[in-house]
Amino acid sequence: MRIASLALMFALGLAACTDTPAPTASTGSTLTSVPPTYQARTDVGPNGEPVPIPAVNIAYLTERNRRQQVPYNGPEAPGTIVVDPYSRFLYHVMEGGQAMRYGVAVGKAGTGFSGSATIQRKAAWPSWTPTANMVRTNPELYGPVKNGLKGGLDNPLGSRALYLYNGGKDTYYRIHGTMDPSSIGKATSAGCIRLFNQDILDLFQQVPIGTAVRVRSPEESRRYEGELVESPEGYLTPVGGTVVHSAPTGAVAGDVAAATTPSIVESAVPAG
Repeated sequence: MRIASLALMFALGLAACTDTPAPTASTGSTLTSVPPTYQARTDVGPNGEPVPIPAVNIAYLTERNRRQQVPYNGPEAPGTIVVDPYSRFLYHVMEGGQAMRYGVAVGKAGTGFSGSATIQRKAAWPSWTPTANMVRTNPELYGPVKNGLKGGLDNPLGSRALYLYNGGKDTYYRIHGTMDPSSIGKATSAGCIRLFNQDILDLFQQVPIGTAVRVRSPEESRRYEGELVESPEGYLTPVGGTVVHSAPTGAVAGDVAAATTPSIVESAVPAG
């Protein structure tokens, strides 16, 4: 199982917890040391055991990736989570026209849903089960874990997961951690919305069951964030250097714009 889970990690673009190269100018990080927010910490694992969470390498802590408070004048009420899979941002709306912004990685399933939902389930060190389609199309890789992978450092969902529901039904849309911090800020081959483990731990503590979530459509993203281009390193940058953190005046957060089940999902069977 250990060998199979490691193969699964690499197939999903995940990296083992090993030393990573020193940052270079091409990463876009201007830090000289790891901020306290992203330093190593010890969490409680799925069986009550201590689990060391490594510090995030500063090479991955670009300005757009780092958790930070920004102006936000959009229509969403304080407490709402706003996911923008196209700008690769997640906002947690605050009082006073502010929001906490998190950089995210977006997998294929991260663009399979847009509109309104609520968080109806939260899981610490969640389990993960590949879909029947994943097992059918790649039995060599996913067959050994077809019955599920327990929570832990080998698990693609990372340290925490938030599960989105609409109309009482699971959308199969997940906001979760990752064991591959190098993926944050980039598009990935699989998965939904990944955050640094330190960031999902922070968000997990703040959001209760029933929290409203708005997932932007491509049109909403362009309207609110402006045009973006992707760098050779895989990160997004604004065209002309302009960043918009809020929706235009009069914008309305409506009901579901498109609620289709993603072709690749994080968990075919809810964890636990």
